[in-house]
Amino acid sequence: MSQSAEQVRDRARALYEARAKRVPIAPFTDQNPELGMDDGYAVQRELTALLLADGDAVIGYKAGLTSVPMQEMFGVSTPDYGPVFASTVLADGANVSPEAFIAPKVEAEIVFRLGVPLRGPGVTVEQARAAVGEVMAGLEIVDSRIEDWRIRLADTIADLASNGAVVLGTPVPVDPSVDYRLLGLAFSRGGALLATGAGAAALGDPAAVVAWLANTLGERGITLEAGQLIMTGALHAAVPLLPGDTFVAEFDRLGAITLRVDKP
Repeated sequence: MSQSAEQVRDRARALYEARAKRVPIAPFTDQNPELGMDDGYAVQRELTALLLADGDAVIGYKAGLTSVPMQEMFGVSTPDYGPVFASTVLADGANVSPEAFIAPKVEAEIVFRLGVPLRGPGVTVEQARAAVGEVMAGLEIVDSRIEDWRIRLADTIADLASNGAVVLGTPVPVDPSVDYRLLGLAFSRGGALLATGAGAAALGDPAAVVAWLANTLGERGITLEAGQLIMTGALHAAVPLLPGDTFVAEFDRLGAITLRVDKP
């Protein structure tokens, strides 16, 4: 790592206060461009501890940078991850206030819930698929506590992989006959189609995201527990969230979910 323990604490506190006050901060990599993935995760762990101390709870994990274009943008060949907190989970049809975020965007993705624990290293895609108990439609609100989304890899990892909130659809039992790589999506705003996608946009197979998470976290001594959510990554480019918007994600086999944004 290229930062001291004191810097880790200071950066986590800065992100914590930015989240609380809805006031963004400058990228850490502006002053320290050498910061990398391990530096980002060190800050993320400290920030997670601060949020847990406030009474929140980690109920799963999100994977980011699961598509080749996003990895190329950040100059990496691997996804990143962040915890999902209970306080950020919303039900289908939720109304959100744009003032609850700093610079929110919306993206649709497939979300799994584990039926049994999973711990790497060595977890295969087949083992990951077998560990999943339920699948549901998801709309993630990504948000950045970093000014103007001027993020490099260490910045977004430190900032909980830019997670803001997630809307979850009705859970559906996993069907072994369904190939989730081929699960289709139509994403619209105000009735106008904005994007289409398929499960294969997430690391080639959403189940591969689960395996990657289990193996990556396992190297850090963390087990994916039964009941935890796994957000497998965006299936299309994120869209800005604006007052008065209504977003709908229609998934094959999983149904449709809706997110409404309050007007001023």
